Amino acid sequence: MENKAYKLLAEQLNISGKRAKELIDRGLVYVGDKKVKIARATLPIETKFRVEMPDSVEKIFEDDNILVVNKPAFIDSYEVEAIYPYAKLIHRLDRETSGVLLLAKNEDFLKKAIEEFRNRRVQKFYSAWVEGVVYEEIVIDAPIHTIKGPKSISKIDNKLGKEAITIVKPNEIQGKKSKVDIEIKTGRTHQIRLHLSYIGHPIVGDEQYGSVTKAKRLLLHAKGIKIFGKEYKAKEPKDIQRYK
Repeated sequence: MENKAYKLLAEQLNISGKRAKELIDRGLVYVGDKKVKIARATLPIETKFRVEMPDSVEKIFEDDNILVVNKPAFIDSYEVEAIYPYAKLIHRLDRETSGVLLLAKNEDFLKKAIEEFRNRRVQKFYSAWVEGVVYEEIVIDAPIHTIKGPKSISKIDNKLGKEAITIVKPNEIQGKKSKVDIEIKTGRTHQIRLHLSYIGHPIVGDEQYGSVTKAKRLLLHAKGIKIFGKEYKAKEPKDIQRYK
């Protein structure tokens, strides 16, 4: 016999169907080493699930104007904002991306910070594991056009795209995978993911943009941001420190 995945999970964990569906939609539920991607998919009733909850949000720095946290993977930026109701998001990270996230503690600072991002005066640094071997620095200058929707997707488009610049530097090589350091000069939707795929080195675990390697998440970490002359850094999680 079979039943829908979220119903089986709800029964197994003694939680509501809504909560079970939410856990699956957030990418936290596994059967063996495979992530359960579709809450309404039918599975055998004897299926055993494993739920891997995200790490806690770590506070990096706080003063009268700014709150800086290390966002774990599998938590939405808006969920972080909900944890700290006295602060508002200055920018966002994708759900599966970990790392430095900035929040403003007053409207005046929020406006000033957003203006810094808009005028490209903020430096943004990332770490990632990618498919293939990266031997040398690569500067990617390819315009990006984003099609908005429930699951936005970005494409390289010389006519409709907006300027996007990404700098990629090799850091470490393990077999046919490379750890790279990244700096982005612009902030387009899925910029790093698309640009790395565009040069033939998609981020490990990023099936949407061409990764062929199964992973618990796309292995991308926002390791540092420099704004108003101050740099804030987030410690790399274990899956970024070492690939295997």
